[in-house]
Amino acid sequence: MDYFPLFADLTDRPCLVVGGGRVAGRKVRQLLRAGARITVNASSLDPVLLDLASAGKITPVIGAFEPALVNDHLLIIAATSDAAVNQAVAAAAAANFRLCNVVDDGEHSSFIVPGIIDRAPLTVAISSGGRSPVLTTLVRQKIEGLLPARLGAVARWAGKWRETVRARLPDSRARQRFWQTALDGAASDFILSGRTAQADRAMVRALAADQSPSDSGPGIAFLVGAGPGDPELITLAGWRLLQQADVVMHDRLVSPALLDFARRDAELIPVGKSASAASISQDDINTLLVRLVEQGNRVCRLKGGDPFVFGRGGEEAEALAAAGMPYQVVPGITAAVGCAAYAGIPLTRRGLSKAVVLTTAESATGELEPDWANLAAGEQTLAIYMGVGRLNDVSRQLVAAGRPPDCPAALIENGTTDRQRIVRGTLEGLPELAEKHAVTAPALLLVGETVALADKLGWFATPPLSSGLRPDGEVTASGEAIWTEPANLSPGAEI
Repeated sequence: MDYFPLFADLTDRPCLVVGGGRVAGRKVRQLLRAGARITVNASSLDPVLLDLASAGKITPVIGAFEPALVNDHLLIIAATSDAAVNQAVAAAAAANFRLCNVVDDGEHSSFIVPGIIDRAPLTVAISSGGRSPVLTTLVRQKIEGLLPARLGAVARWAGKWRETVRARLPDSRARQRFWQTALDGAASDFILSGRTAQADRAMVRALAADQSPSDSGPGIAFLVGAGPGDPELITLAGWRLLQQADVVMHDRLVSPALLDFARRDAELIPVGKSASAASISQDDINTLLVRLVEQGNRVCRLKGGDPFVFGRGGEEAEALAAAGMPYQVVPGITAAVGCAAYAGIPLTRRGLSKAVVLTTAESATGELEPDWANLAAGEQTLAIYMGVGRLNDVSRQLVAAGRPPDCPAALIENGTTDRQRIVRGTLEGLPELAEKHAVTAPALLLVGETVALADKLGWFATPPLSSGLRPDGEVTASGEAIWTEPANLSPGAEI
């Protein structure tokens, strides 16, 4: 260990920053966050430091550095652009047994300011011993994504219960086991979702029964949106909860690459539904989900897109609520948003579309048909889910209701993935093109004037411009797309 890691209480303690520029300002802001009383010595101050001085948040000492300045300060930072001045500050600090950091100069520093992840009161500090600040930043960024934004609230909540738990469990080993399960279980999940009262009730039950909070009641369900296909489009919250789950119930459209992020010992249960094949019923999914939570499991119900947009998440939430089981809902990027973006098709644009309608072509037994007249009217983009099987009917109904037959339309198959295909044409002609190119589910249907913007705005996985390939007629594409060789290119010719 090159440096001894130390967390210093600087609240209302005097600290000196020598330097008046941007780097010094950055160090001043860090010290202010720690509650330090700061003196800044420089020949002049930049506007940020001047504002802090005017607000009374720092004490300026304008002029050249004098060694006597270090005498009354606990901690010193040298942040000037003059190496000789910085070294003079370090020498004065050493002579007075004060800790001094010289920015970007490990040789003359007696302490290093680490990279910081602030989840107060929890703080994570990272250092490379001054050898590679960029590596320190990269590591900090990676860890930052793993730690929930509300993790500090968990620390504060645990502090509130600390003495109560100590009195109830005097044995240190038993107490440690208790806290390990409390902070890695449902009680912590309640705090992270802002439900302090439920976390407190779990602790009361656990202490009364001399159990861990995880043993004293049910688990919890996370209804997580996995996004439209690309595994990197899951939210940070969803990714974190996936990694924490004991059981993962996943749809068939969830990327296998995303499932690799689940815990190695997690149970993976496929519950995908398909209109063209035998699959588990929604009632059975609801029953299984409730039972797993009742057994004390943390269950990640991983759903393609967003749980509450044609994902039946509402039905599953109702089943959990009726059974009195705790749950959280983590939104996801729904197919309309993700697929349109990857196809270069804005869902709204001034002058072309001032509304978006999300609807489905599939109807449950007994449900009414869509209101075709309203869907066909106005300057709006239609995003129609599960429309491949009824594409002919959807096209015919919209045209009959008044949507122009030549209105731009597109089918996006396997959107946002490396298997994405886009078939574009007119509303009237799209069914024939879809049949010609054997488009299959999952595919999203977009109808509206903004579809034509894909020519200019398509950005994802298009063929290289030097390939000599061209789009086939009305069909353009991205990803694994529908492209043909130019007519004057003979087989085997160089491209």
